[in-house]
Amino acid sequence: MIALPGQLFYSPQIPACLWFVTRDKKNHKFRDRRGQTLFIDARKMGSLIDRVHRDLTDEDVARIASTYHAWRGEKDAREYADVPGFCKSASLEEISKNGFVLTPWRYVGTEDVEDDGEPFEEKMGRLTRKLEEQFRESERLEKEILINLARLNYGK
Repeated sequence: MIALPGQLFYSPQIPACLWFVTRDKKNHKFRDRRGQTLFIDARKMGSLIDRVHRDLTDEDVARIASTYHAWRGEKDAREYADVPGFCKSASLEEISKNGFVLTPWRYVGTEDVEDDGEPFEEKMGRLTRKLEEQFRESERLEKEILINLARLNYGK
């Protein structure tokens, strides 16, 4: 299953999900995939061409295709590995535990976030001080704008 981003189609603009179904996951051409389902979350892929239309780049399509081919176990494909936030090979047992809900992001999860090494308390304190500073600057700019509008005989 591949969850696609919204705005790929001219009408409607909603996200789509592709389902690839096979009768025999043990067909002797590829690895035995019985009891497994590949989920790919490609919702963040692609680039906007205009305000309302998105296209998947050749690299995006190649990444999705190579992941699928690797998962199938094709001879010329790389070794498959789950990538947090992008793809996951879920077992039937995992799917059962999730009430057979087949939304890719439920299995794929979120991508790993790199730790910047700054302790949370320090980072929160620094960001809070910066926010307070930005609030003060916002007030100063607002007053300046009101003064300029008054000079132009607009506002109060």
